[in-house]
Amino acid sequence: PLPSSQTVIEIVEELTEILFPGYRRRQNLHMGNVMYYVGDLIDGLHDKLTTQIARALRHEHRVQQNHNDCESDIDFEAKGQAMAIELLKRIPDLRRVLATDVQAAYDGDPACHTTDEVVFCYPGFEAVTVYRIAHELVRLDVPFIPRMMTEWAHKKTGIDIHPGATIGHYFFIDHGTGV
Repeated sequence: PLPSSQTVIEIVEELTEILFPGYRRRQNLHMGNVMYYVGDLIDGLHDKLTTQIARALRHEHRVQQNHNDCESDIDFEAKGQAMAIELLKRIPDLRRVLATDVQAAYDGDPACHTTDEVVFCYPGFEAVTVYRIAHELVRLDVPFIPRMMTEWAHKKTGIDIHPGATIGHYFFIDHGTGV
């Protein structure tokens, strides 16, 4: 089976919720419950990521080996789990880089009133967030899924960033529709 488009979208949305808790779905988070909420999201993400990455690895192996069947001695689930755990370990670094992107948008747009406005309202920042998640998966050699993520962001925002592109920190796209 191939990775599920719907599940990959859910993964992006849940990772975004972890990166910016309280900005998207769950409201009324506070110091007493945010760790539990994020922990619960991470627990579910671990399973989703493991399954979807294993599917992508199995598919890539089959295509590269020109196999018509899905039989292999490779434990794709174990590889998928290791890659999923590594991505989850990188969340703090992703948060730090995205914080510089938020600041770049705030500093670069005189019409912006707060950094919260960037996270809530800027399609360029949304596209960059998805790109940064997808790029980490590229760095982990996860096939297929990073492109699924950035193509979904492209459809949603009009901004097309290839997941393999190299973008420095403190990055901002303003009015990027059609870019």
